[in-house]
Formats: sequence, structure tokens, C-alpha cells
Amino acid sequence: MITQNKRLFIILGIITLLLLIPLIAMQFTEEVNWSLLDFIVMGTLLLATGLGVEFILRKAGNPVLRFFLIAGLMLLFLLTWAELAVGIFGTPFAGS
Repeated sequence: MITQNKRLFIILGIITLLLLIPLIAMQFTEEVNWSLLDFIVMGTLLLATGLGVEFILRKAGNPVLRFFLIAGLMLLFLLTWAELAVGIFGTPFAGS
């Protein structure tokens, strides 16, 4: 069983690895062009999602409830990401 503190380090490590992908891609192609603000926003979004999953894992005892709460959080993450990237809902926060 993974301890709670170890899980937090795993979450932070995964976030770091995910943010390294566009950083490395920017070195090889002009098609990936992230600003510092892009990294901050995505890092915040990933951190909030990761900590939300950790909170659900700590507090929700029922495995079925845990599954649906995490699935809902992942759906919210994906919709937010898509809106920021291409503006599927047309809000003022859209990236396109």
C-alpha cells in the first residue's frame, strides 16, 4: 500500500513529467509555443486535479463513490483543458 505522503510525491512527479513534454517539444519544433503563463496555468490545473484526486482517495470510503467522484473530476479537468486550448464553449478564457 502506498502511503499518503508517497502518493503526494508521485502526483508532483507526474505533474513535472507532464509539463516537461511541451518544454522539450519547444526545443525541437516551432509548432509548440508555450509562454510562462501557459506553464503556470497548466501546472495549476494539473496540481488542483491531482490534489483533488488525493483528497477523494483520503476521504471517500466507498469504492464506488470514489470511482464516480474521480471520474467526475477527470471530466471537469478535460473540459477545462479543452476550453483553455481551443475554446469549445466560447468563453472569454478560450485560447483560440
